[in-house]
Amino acid sequence: MTGLIHNLIFSAAERSPDAAALSYQNQWMRYETLAGEVAAKAGGFQALGLARGERAAVYLEKRFEAVIALFAASAAGSVFVPVNPVLKPEQVRHILTDCNVRILVTSLERLKLLQQELVSCRDLHTIVVTDSNGEFPVIPGVAIVDWQALNGIKPSPATIDSDMAAIIYTSGSTGKPKGVVLSHRNLMAGAESVTRYLQNRADDRILTVLPLSFDYGLSQLTTAFYAGAANILMNYLLPRDIIRAVDEQQVTGIAAVPPLWAQLAQLDWGKASSLRYITSSGGTLPRPALDRLRTALPKTYIFLMYGFTEAFRSTYLQPQELDRRPDSIGKAIPNAEVLVLREDGTPCAPGEPGELVHRGALVAMGYWNDAEKTAACFKPLKSQHSGLTIPEIAAWSGDTVRMDADGYLYFIERRDEMIKTSGYRVSPTEIEEVIYATGYVAEAVACGIPHPALGQAIAAIVTLKDDSRIDADMLLNACKQHLPAYMLPSHIEIREHCLPRNPNGKVDRKYLSRQLQQLFEGSQ
Repeated sequence: MTGLIHNLIFSAAERSPDAAALSYQNQWMRYETLAGEVAAKAGGFQALGLARGERAAVYLEKRFEAVIALFAASAAGSVFVPVNPVLKPEQVRHILTDCNVRILVTSLERLKLLQQELVSCRDLHTIVVTDSNGEFPVIPGVAIVDWQALNGIKPSPATIDSDMAAIIYTSGSTGKPKGVVLSHRNLMAGAESVTRYLQNRADDRILTVLPLSFDYGLSQLTTAFYAGAANILMNYLLPRDIIRAVDEQQVTGIAAVPPLWAQLAQLDWGKASSLRYITSSGGTLPRPALDRLRTALPKTYIFLMYGFTEAFRSTYLQPQELDRRPDSIGKAIPNAEVLVLREDGTPCAPGEPGELVHRGALVAMGYWNDAEKTAACFKPLKSQHSGLTIPEIAAWSGDTVRMDADGYLYFIERRDEMIKTSGYRVSPTEIEEVIYATGYVAEAVACGIPHPALGQAIAAIVTLKDDSRIDADMLLNACKQHLPAYMLPSHIEIREHCLPRNPNGKVDRKYLSRQLQQLFEGSQ
């Protein structure tokens, strides 16, 4: 197997051509068929003039065509850009113009919504439409091609594993999304590492519920293809649909973010006898939700993980350590080293908070067309072991962690989410855990709100469990039993509906914070 990400599919097809590769809406595709489709569409992309290193974007929900297009772009020697299907037209336009996309693959319905925004995408020369049930709109200077007509002979570009393979757009602390550039080597190293510690195998059936524009969601594809396993694509409406799919499709593995697990933990899982493992990343899984999942799924391995797009995945906690270290994010994944460093770059002592720094093959190439942000995150790190005088580029996460004497890591907080109140730096996660521990709350978010006297006051926004009968004052009194005065929320707001999510399914803390920015204006 060579080190190019699309070759995962071709190699699996050579080993087991009749094995199931993909499922979508109860339709299955074999590896041999998938490999043939990827090769044909790669030839089609090249025939359209897509050159080595140019960008092809895919703006679709999870379906066969989305997967084929992503890996076909790679096989053509170009760079794929998965665009989250929940993004609005103006957000899509930002991505297409930011990384100079040349070819866009989308559906007719989505194209009609995008039409006005695409006029300003000057580098875009072709749109490939996956369904032809209707008249194509006219966009000046842009050719529109039917997916079925996109065919050709598989190209053989002179791509090597250090070339760009993908650009993943991720929300920053401020401003518009920024594109993280990944090489084939990055993606292959991630697939191999995850497959090793999850012990994925060819008979796995991995349910993909996360968007493919999220590195954690894309990983479900690369991991499955690395192992020659089956991947089940799902665009769910309700959390209970996921549990139903586990039973009907005999799913063996699921990845999700903590807010989704918190919802799934409230439901009846039945036997779920096929489910070998579940994974959680993208934030801290609240202890009550973890405990409920462990009770509901006693024979299922639960992997708690930590990652950031700039280095994909950094740590995981072995399931057998959950009893002793349920709050830990574990140790470094295979083929990665994770350091905890002070601001001056020196190592922290055990228990001392510091910045998580990731070195190794998973460190991304940088941010697309943004030298300033790249220099802030991808910084030199002198090797502690090799004796080389040439500094290595590592990914500096901006996240505060600590490492215990046994080498296990514990997440404290993102630097830009820490609340600064009355001279103290307060972790919103710590407040949220106390709120969850009351047993009344389904979801909770703590954030800092501008306050003329305190600098920032603490606000908590929560939803209640269906059987809870509690008001804001009662919840505050419960918090007083476990938090010092400076960590108590100055404002608790109870909402009836699920808290808003960002495109990757995480609770949108920044959006909620912006809603309350004027709350304490005029306070003394």
